[in-house]
Amino acid sequence: MTKQAFITKSIIPVAGLGTRSLPASKTIPKEMLPVHDKPTVQYIVEEAVNSGLEHIVFITNRDKKSIEDHFDYNLQLEALLAEKNKPELLKAVRDVAEYISIVSIRQKQQKGLGHAILCAKDFIHDEYFAVMLGDDLFFSPVPGIRQLMDVAVQTGKSVIGVMEVEESNVSKYGIIDPIVVDDTDSMIYKVRNIVEKPKQHEAPSRLAVVGRYVLSDKIFDYLETISPSVDGEIQLTDAIQRMAQNEGVLAVKIQGERFDAGDRIEYLLANIHFALQDERLAEQLTTRLLSMLQK
Repeated sequence: MTKQAFITKSIIPVAGLGTRSLPASKTIPKEMLPVHDKPTVQYIVEEAVNSGLEHIVFITNRDKKSIEDHFDYNLQLEALLAEKNKPELLKAVRDVAEYISIVSIRQKQQKGLGHAILCAKDFIHDEYFAVMLGDDLFFSPVPGIRQLMDVAVQTGKSVIGVMEVEESNVSKYGIIDPIVVDDTDSMIYKVRNIVEKPKQHEAPSRLAVVGRYVLSDKIFDYLETISPSVDGEIQLTDAIQRMAQNEGVLAVKIQGERFDAGDRIEYLLANIHFALQDERLAEQLTTRLLSMLQK
């Protein structure tokens, strides 16, 4: 049995300043902004739990303590809910603290996503691991990261998540140059190259890298040896590209719906989408939305 068969850990980088969400994120971590009835980061953690992951490391900073607190017990609140006889709310609050084993590592300098991943090297050791970015919310029968984990276990390769985007939006993403692995399965590709934010006419495909990865611990060797970008950051994409050239990296087209919580329109759409899954709200919300659209 190979080491990638035991994918138990996920890195969730949350040290960013969240400038896309200002002014809402001025004093509140963007990861704690609510989508429907949960903070954004809780959806990411639930995806990890539902995928069978057992340990999470938050890459954080000194201003993100509220994220750690959210996944801890709040004895005063729990006592109040018990006293007020609100068992459903009490269970919801307690369950969050019992989801999964969580540790935090501070990224003391903002040196990019690659540097954030590198901060967790001593936590990962000699194993494959997941990376889940907090801006990307997925809604699908099979959790997004689980789709990548299954392919990693089957192939022994590092795997990145991709989704098809509109041609007009390719300049917002890293775009892969893909080779179909199997003509009968158009959802798995070999990554020949990754072009970062290409012009529309220069994009090798419409398959954009989104915020889910399953990586071998060998990624740390590449992160430690690549040159920083012009702004001094260590880019995860650069390390993955070098890994792809040397030992091969696969891409999986993630099935399901994705919302970029850092984008204002998609953040609002995510709130509507997840609220519509709540049977307590769906009918009334649909009625109100239709009424607003008809005005």
